Amino acid sequence: MPTEKLAELTQPQRDRLAFVELRVRFIGEIRRQDLVTRFGIQSAAASRDLALYKELALGNIDYDSRGKSYVLGANFRPVFDFPPERVLSWLTQGFGDGEPMRLKAWVASESPSRLTHPDLDILASVTRAIHQECPLGIEYHSISSGRTEREIVPFALIDDGLRWHVRAFDRKSQEFRDFVISRIKCPVMRKGQPVAPHETSVQDIQWTRIVELELVPHPDQPRPEITEMDYGMRDGVLQMKLRAATAGYILRRWSVDCSPDHSLHSLEYRLWLRDPLALYGVKNAQLAPGYRVPDQLRPEAGLN
Repeated sequence: MPTEKLAELTQPQRDRLAFVELRVRFIGEIRRQDLVTRFGIQSAAASRDLALYKELALGNIDYDSRGKSYVLGANFRPVFDFPPERVLSWLTQGFGDGEPMRLKAWVASESPSRLTHPDLDILASVTRAIHQECPLGIEYHSISSGRTEREIVPFALIDDGLRWHVRAFDRKSQEFRDFVISRIKCPVMRKGQPVAPHETSVQDIQWTRIVELELVPHPDQPRPEITEMDYGMRDGVLQMKLRAATAGYILRRWSVDCSPDHSLHSLEYRLWLRDPLALYGVKNAQLAPGYRVPDQLRPEAGLN
């Protein structure tokens, strides 16, 4: 489907055509009623959408007269670029297909449940403040300081695999920090209160800095070629670009051995960070399994 032809369509049309492709590619079929139910359109409009997709994406769908449905064509080639995470969410949880309480999965699946979930009212206050670029007054509970009153300027959410955080400028410490959303209480938006230039995300060095990491099969693991297959490596290397502010979380979540001598001996460490010095200056690098600060890597560095 030429890009220029897609660009001529309205956004609702593109949404419906993307849904047609999603259903056919991952479920194998779609019926006119599926479009009617999903988008609340008339049957005639659904028929036009299916005909339009068939015309613009030649060979992608065929009509099965016996099943009265459109099925995957033998020469199917995807038109829309779907992020894998969204496809999996749609397949396993049905997100985007209607009223939340009525959603159902398209395929049976099991995935680990989170031990904690943020309170949706708290989360809503945080995300509104992010979207409206507004300071947020909060009551925060931390292990080190207990309960404190703070004003933060939030700008992004971070998922560390265990808990959700909000990245924000903390006016109390005058630093950019991560706040666990489940520890936030009594949020109050400070509407009309200005945000200073030094409180914005562009001034957050850990957020704007991108670290380039090379992950390789752990030397202690048998059959490195299987690890290469599992992680889609090229020439035995998985190259990643991560924000410094999230690097420690992600390396811990992936169980990457970040010791300089790949000294973590356990089957859970299937990956090794080939150059631990790539984490130099990353504040949360201490979260990465086995990571040692540069002075520990090179004891002679402090000698003159």
